[in-house]
Amino acid sequence: MNDVSTALIWSSIAIIVMAGCYNTALFLISRRGFRRSRGPREQRFYVFLLACLNEEKVLAESLARITALPARNTLALVIDDASDDRTAEIAEAALRADPGKVRLLRRHLPDARKGKGAALNAGIRHLRSSGLLEGRDPRDVIVCVVDADGRLDPHVVQAVDPYFDNPRTGGTQIGVRMYNRHQGLLARLQDMEFVIYGDIFQSARRTIGSVGMGGNGQFMRLAALDTLMGPDGSGPWSDSLTEDLDLGVRLIARGWTNQHCTSAAVSQQAVLDVRRLVRQRSRWFQGHLQSAGLVPLIVREVPTRPALDLLYHLSSPVLILLTSLLPLSFLVAVAGTVVGSFEAGRPLVSPMWVIGPYVLSFTAAYVYGWVYSRREQGLGLARAVLLSHVFIFYGYIWFAAGWWGLWRMLTGKQTWLKTART
Repeated sequence: MNDVSTALIWSSIAIIVMAGCYNTALFLISRRGFRRSRGPREQRFYVFLLACLNEEKVLAESLARITALPARNTLALVIDDASDDRTAEIAEAALRADPGKVRLLRRHLPDARKGKGAALNAGIRHLRSSGLLEGRDPRDVIVCVVDADGRLDPHVVQAVDPYFDNPRTGGTQIGVRMYNRHQGLLARLQDMEFVIYGDIFQSARRTIGSVGMGGNGQFMRLAALDTLMGPDGSGPWSDSLTEDLDLGVRLIARGWTNQHCTSAAVSQQAVLDVRRLVRQRSRWFQGHLQSAGLVPLIVREVPTRPALDLLYHLSSPVLILLTSLLPLSFLVAVAGTVVGSFEAGRPLVSPMWVIGPYVLSFTAAYVYGWVYSRREQGLGLARAVLLSHVFIFYGYIWFAAGWWGLWRMLTGKQTWLKTART
């Protein structure tokens, strides 16, 4: 084994151990109970924003579920971003069927197709200019971003509303599931990924004060969004490829509290093709790289404890790229050991060559399996743990996505890699 491969192995092991300690700490914190205070009942207005570009395959079902929510004072605003398909036609049909709960904003080129953030900002401007919010206090208007394939739990408003009794709550993120998780292993692993992220990481960050906003199922107080408006009148969402991450950090920096709701979820469509999945994650990765620009804001405006967690979170792209070198360096080390065994005429491999990598790689699988089995009780703990072992290998897609996202960033490509629906 040469000095370079040895250095790579030990550097990667150090990163894995550090991440393992961090993940363990967040798991322990996430097990703490969380109490919501229920103050005097207020009449809040919930607006669901659906930014749509060629979403004819999934939009009708999502709108049907939103209009059927057992809650008063709700409105779904479909923002058609110059679609080529029947997206606008489907929205218009829903508008005719329920004009009190559905609105349509049609955007046209060249102003359209400039990213999700731009479409959402257009939606906020339309809400204000159309008079739909006339007479309403921005503190009692809750804006929810829902992907076009998003299917909200029927009780979502009742689950989220108590969090906004605290006047400092700026946003509340709900859980995310895959409604087609039974359609193969890849879909199931994506469902496990989002459950683990929500039930461990987001739940722990409620205590830390660093809950992030997701692109689907994020509820935000309009008064909080107003504090993010630019001096030029630009909207609260940025043009980042991960506009949700950007918005969540800036809310915290403005002194708002982000919450995470574990009792309700939005279900979306899992990607069933590996290449499309890597393509999607490369966009997320590139957006995380862009978020490095948030570091000065975090250092300057965010309290120490949440700031440290946010800075660690924003450093994850670098850690992923460095960790991606571990499999390569391990293969180099194994090859060198095999060659050395032949030259020495005896095996040079000790049991630690098997036990060590297994402990480093798969200890978390037992925790992940337990957490997922509690959400997917029909699966059973044993099957969930076995699935978690596969999940560890599934995480390697971030290596491919990471290098792809870095390449796009270095070559100046900023186009939106939209996830195709099926």
